[in-house]
Amino acid sequence: MRYMLMMHAPRGTGDWAVMSWAPEDLKAHIGHMKQLAGKLQASGELVTAEGLAMPTEARVVRAGGAGEPIVTDGPYAEAKEFLAGFWIVDVESTERAYAIGAEASAAPGKGGVPMNMAIEVRQVMSAPPIDG
Repeated sequence: MRYMLMMHAPRGTGDWAVMSWAPEDLKAHIGHMKQLAGKLQASGELVTAEGLAMPTEARVVRAGGAGEPIVTDGPYAEAKEFLAGFWIVDVESTERAYAIGAEASAAPGKGGVPMNMAIEVRQVMSAPPIDG
C-alpha cells in the first residue's frame, strides 16, 4: 500500500522559523530527514521524498473562464501551518506508515528538542477502472 506522509510546519507570524535556527540545529534537523530517507530507501519502502519551498513562494492557480490560469498568492495569510515537505512510501501496513510518520515527527528542532510536528498520513488511491 502506498501512503503520502505530509509534514506540516507551524507558520506562526512568518515563514518557518528553521531559517533562524543556529546552524548546528538546522544541520541536525536536515540530517535526521536524510537519515530517515536513507533508511527507507535501503528497506525499499521509499518511493520519493521532497522538501518544499517557503509559503511566500506558493501560488494558487485556478482555471479562468477561457481556461487561462488565474494565479493568486497563497497559501492564505490566516493559515497557521503549511506543507513543508512530503514522503511517498510503499509499505505493508497502515501501522508501518504511522511508524514512519512518528519517526519523521521526532526530527530535532531548536536546541535538539524533538519537534513532534504534525505528519498527515493518507493512503494514495489508485484510479478506478475505466470501462469501455
